[in-house]
Parts: sequence; C-alpha cells; structure tokens
Amino acid sequence: MTGTIRIFLAESLIIPTGFITAVYLARKLGPIDYGLFALASVFILWIEWLNAALFSHTTIKFVGEAKDWKPIGITVIQLHLISGIGIAILIWFLSSPLAGIFNEPSMANYLKLYAVDIPIFSLARANCNILIGTGRFKERARITVGRRIARLLFIIMFVEMGLSVNGAIIAIIGASVVELAISRLYISLPLFCRSSFAIQKLLGFATPLFLSGLCLNIIRLDLFALKVLGGTAALVGFYGAARNLSIPLYLFSGSLAQPLLSTLSSLISNGDDRKAKDIATTSMRSIVWIMPLIAMCVGASRELILLIFGERYLPASTTFSFLIIAALGLITINICKAILTALGKPGWTFILTGPMVPVALIGHLILIPSLGGVGAAMVTAIVMCLGALISLYTVFRIWNVFPPYKTIIRGAICTIIAFAIAAIWQTGGFMLILKLVIVVFIILMIFYLLGEFTKNEIHMIRSILHRKTVSNTPKGTTYEN
Repeated sequence: MTGTIRIFLAESLIIPTGFITAVYLARKLGPIDYGLFALASVFILWIEWLNAALFSHTTIKFVGEAKDWKPIGITVIQLHLISGIGIAILIWFLSSPLAGIFNEPSMANYLKLYAVDIPIFSLARANCNILIGTGRFKERARITVGRRIARLLFIIMFVEMGLSVNGAIIAIIGASVVELAISRLYISLPLFCRSSFAIQKLLGFATPLFLSGLCLNIIRLDLFALKVLGGTAALVGFYGAARNLSIPLYLFSGSLAQPLLSTLSSLISNGDDRKAKDIATTSMRSIVWIMPLIAMCVGASRELILLIFGERYLPASTTFSFLIIAALGLITINICKAILTALGKPGWTFILTGPMVPVALIGHLILIPSLGGVGAAMVTAIVMCLGALISLYTVFRIWNVFPPYKTIIRGAICTIIAFAIAAIWQTGGFMLILKLVIVVFIILMIFYLLGEFTKNEIHMIRSILHRKTVSNTPKGTTYEN
C-alpha cells in the first residue's frame, strides 16, 4: 500500500509539470513547431515504451523471487542497453523515410536527435524495474520525482536559450540522464561483465507479457481510431480533453500493479502462499473501493468538465464518463495480470488481452461512424470491463482468489449513493471541490460503518500516520511501538 501511494504520487507530478510544460511550449514554439515537437515526442515515447515494456514485468518477477538478484540485474541492463542502442541506430537511419511518411521533412533532424534518448531512457527503466523487484519503492518514487522536475526545468532553460524544438528535445534527453544517474546511485551494477543468468529464460517469459501489454495499448489508441474513421478536429479535441481527465486513474493502475507483482513474487517464491493470497484479495477489494469514486465522477462529469476545460468542452462529459469506467476496467486487468505473472503463468495474460483487440476494432467500426467520440469511448469501456470480468474469473479458477461478496455488496451500496449525491447535488466553480470532498468522506464513513475495513487495516493506517508524526518530531523524542 505504501509503495503504491509513493509511486502514484511521484507519477502524478506529470499532471502539474506536464500542464506547465505544455502551456509554455505551446506559447513559446508556436503552433507549427509545437505540432512537430508533439508528433516526434509521441512517436519516440511509443518506441521507448515498446522497448522498456519488453522486460519490465519479467524483471520485477525474477528479481523479486531471487535470493541473489544481481546476475539477473546484469542480464537485464545489458539487454536494455543492446536493444536501446539498436533501436536508436534504426531510428537514425530511418529518420528521413519516417519524416516523409508524416509529410514533414524537417522532422528528420528532430528524430535523429531524439534517438539519443532511447538507450539512456532504456537503461534508466531497467534500473527502476530492478528497484521495484527488490521492494525499494521509495527509491523508485524518488527517481520519478527527479525526472519530472528536471524535465520541466531543462525545457524552460534550453528553450529560453533560443534552441526552440531542439532545445526541448535536448531537455528531455537531459531528464533521462538525470533519471539514469539517480537510478545508478541505487543500482550500481556493472554494464560490461558476464552474467550467469540465461537470456533465453528472460525472453521466453517476457514475450507473452509484452504482447499482452501491447494489446492493451493498441486498445487505448481509440483517439486515433476516432480520427481515422472520420472524426472532426473538434470531436478529437473533446475526446482528448476527456482522456486527459482520466489520466490519474491510469497512473494509479501502473502504480498498484508493479509493487503488487514484486510483493507476490517474493512471497510465493518463499512458500508463503497464505499471505500472498491475503494481499491479492485485498488488492481486489481495492477495485471495489474505487467503484464509488468512479460513480461520483460520472455523476459530476458535466461539472468537472465545466470547471477544468470550460463551457466549450461540455460535449466531452459523456465521453469522460465512459473513459473513466474504462480506466476501472484497466486497473482490474492489471491487478489480475500481476497475480497471474507472479504465479508464473504469463501466457494467460496474452490469452486474456489478445481477443480484446479485434473486438475493439469491430466495435469502433460500428459505433464511431454513428456516435462519434461517445461511440469510441463506449467501445473502450465495454471491452475493458469485459476483459476485467474475464480476468477476475480466470484468477478465481486458477488461484481461488476473488473479491469477497460482502465487499461487493458494500461497494454496490456506496456506488449507488455516491452517484446519486453527485448527480442530484448540482454546484459549480470551486464549490465542486468541496462537494467531492464531502462525497468521499461519506463513502469512507459508509464503508467503515458497514464493517468493510478490518482491524488490521485500520491499525495499518494509524501506523502510517504515526510514523509520519514521529518523522516530524524533534530528534531525541522517543515513542513506544
């Protein structure tokens, strides 16, 4: 729980820093240069994700299980270095043809410069995955904070020096260097020495996990599907606004899945299946705990869109409602993927997610021409929720782990109440924030009064708060445990 919160808060820095960066670059570069920068960034980030995702979950599982994780770590960072350099060279030579595909010849030089970031980013991610595998979540969060802050500061510094788009790209490379430098302080493994761990073992386990992650990310290309199938610029703008508003839940999904995978892998490898099942069950209960928050946001969707984006974006409220439901489905799928991976069944992750891609494609072809952005969001929500239900059933059949029925009933009660209050109680402006805080408090009180939280969980929360209190007291003050 603590690791999830730390990583989530660190990742959430992308919201304020990303917003400031986007506004600054949009104003400083102008529409044309900012568009080229955004296009190059999206393409390179996609490539970097593909490279980093190939071994991420596999690294966390193998490191979490190992008594001596260093041979695995050496193999992992060498694979990341080799693949990163290879992809960077490929992008360098293909920069001109790629720029031609985008019909932007000036992009070639930007792609060549951006390619430098790929091996640096890849090495840093390898170190971060090793940290999560060893259970060092605090250090992983610090690295993310360092990257987010460095990226913002470097972009402002280099662009103000008059380097324009090249300056923004150099800034991102600089942020990756900072991330790599901090991660090397925690994981100082040699890059060029022979490892006793077989590469084939990593590749065999990583392939289905990579394909599973690829399928989920293809499904999330619903924005591109909307544009390809005739969506206007305005519809794409509404959809993009709604999608950005659901980002915190997507961040939480990754922040929860990785610590869960690390913890379960370690417990299962040590033969402590009972505790592993307890933690897996609690993680599934957290899905039910999130349901009332989703219902609250759906009930207040128009008010949220109006407060954040303004009246012009009100048509995005329905789209946002479906996308935030889709985010809940993705959280569920990622939790189930972490459990299946920890159990040593990576093939099941691809079996579950693979069929989702053609179903989403068919759904988009049918609904987008008639319903536009709402149709695209509806398809994404339906596919993610179906995948979530099938994933929950699969984990239950394999490991007999499922959210307790009493938790589901309590969650359903809270969900109905949260939606009703949020939908009936109409407010605007910053009063909306007060309304949401009150609804969250009501949800927590209902869960508490219905006996959802165990004594151990209440004690754990109090212990966390107690530790924070102790950390803020003067040195020399002592407390009994």
